Amino acid sequence: MSEPSRGNALSRRIAFLRENEHLVAISLSTVLVMAGQGVIAPVLPLFAREFGVGTAVIGLTLAVFGLARLILNVPLGALSDRYGRRVLLVGGPIVTAVGMVGSGFAPTIETLLVWRFVAGAGSSMYMTGAMVYLTDISTSETRARFIGTNQGALLIGTAIGPAVGGIVAEYWGLRAPFHVVGVAALFAAVYAWARLPETRSLGAQTAPATQRSTGDRSDWMAMVLSRDFFAVGFVTLVIFLTRTGSRQTLVPLLGEDALGLSPGDLGAIFTAMSVINVILLTPAALAADRFGRKRVIVPSMLAHAVGLLMYASADNVTMFLLASLALSVAASMAGPAPAAYAADLAPPSVRGLAMGLYRTTGDIGFMVGPPLLGAMADATSFAWGLTANAVLAAASAVAFLVLAREAGQQRQPRAAEVSTAARS
Repeated sequence: MSEPSRGNALSRRIAFLRENEHLVAISLSTVLVMAGQGVIAPVLPLFAREFGVGTAVIGLTLAVFGLARLILNVPLGALSDRYGRRVLLVGGPIVTAVGMVGSGFAPTIETLLVWRFVAGAGSSMYMTGAMVYLTDISTSETRARFIGTNQGALLIGTAIGPAVGGIVAEYWGLRAPFHVVGVAALFAAVYAWARLPETRSLGAQTAPATQRSTGDRSDWMAMVLSRDFFAVGFVTLVIFLTRTGSRQTLVPLLGEDALGLSPGDLGAIFTAMSVINVILLTPAALAADRFGRKRVIVPSMLAHAVGLLMYASADNVTMFLLASLALSVAASMAGPAPAAYAADLAPPSVRGLAMGLYRTTGDIGFMVGPPLLGAMADATSFAWGLTANAVLAAASAVAFLVLAREAGQQRQPRAAEVSTAARS
């Protein structure tokens, strides 16, 4: 590339950052928040084990964090509609800080579980607020790229955190990372307070005229009962179920038990899969904005099914590696498209409530995936568990193809239709 070309490219990037200052600010905030959460990832199971409990109870320290998100997503979304996004973006890190510091001082496993729930509540506050904030500051033409940029920030944060947590724990003990996260979360709260302005009033301005509403709560009910929301909710549930049930549970066990892969081998494979996700995230977001969400979501879910079936039939390391490549590409293809589609649907008057409900569909898959597919694998085999996941992925692709309409084509039901549907 010539010097003038490099100069023009740099100028375009600087111009983009200046034009989208709010996007840069929320992405930096996300890096801070997710790096803090990543710090405790390598030490939490070890810390919980010090209380003399079994593996199942150690797993609860992870599950209770997700439970808090599952319970609070919708109420917190409604809170942001009433009081604004900054309540969540600033308050979330503060609540997280309280939960993390409390976890570090926990004298018993029961106390630790309580503080982990508090930390999960803080995570739900911030992530719900960030999703609504991104919806506010974007338009249908830029939404996937905005959400994709923030997802990239999330990946960066989660990549940085574990290394820091491991070093801190090695030098200062297993409780120290929790205190470090508490301080980092307070710093994130101060940054959000200083750099993230309120955007609730932007919702009506960035929404197409056909989606602007009078603030009637029937707007929310109309969206929930729409076939479009059912389709994107199903897709999102399957994506999260695949992530936790297959990728994080069945696939590592398959690699170790059936193929003899070591933890180091599996770690290297998963790292490579994450790198692929980061590399392909931007092209996937651009495709979703340029060609429409549907043309990205349907092929990506079919690709999920193919990757899972390849895992199910993997009887050697080469097939396992090819399956890993296929599934990572599939996950990258989906990227921010489902979230962008849900944001397109959300009525501006109840945008927080709508996006909170959308996030809940993913958290249901997040929590249901491991026990459901694990039980199926125990009763049959890893292959059948992965095949069942593949069938769900293919079914979600077909459902989205048949039911979902692109932005601008969705027709929200009128209040009378909502009442009729609710009675039926």
